[in-house]
Amino acid sequence: MPALHPNAPRLVTVALSVALVVLGVVLALPVQGAVDLLAPLKDVLTPFGLGLTRETGYLSLLAGNAVLVAGCLLPGL
Repeated sequence: MPALHPNAPRLVTVALSVALVVLGVVLALPVQGAVDLLAPLKDVLTPFGLGLTRETGYLSLLAGNAVLVAGCLLPGL
């Protein structure tokens, strides 16, 4: 069985992960002042069937962590 050799993720992977986690925290723990700042993002998410809801916040938290783990395990990501 081959061993996994974690690599350092690229900066773009870390930036995407941090952005998703911050979005998730703002939506999962409704910080009203920060949710109001995300109004332009609502126009982008609406065609995909996603709104600025608590569930979207939890999905963003999960996706941010998954992106960071994938960036560590997959070379070049």
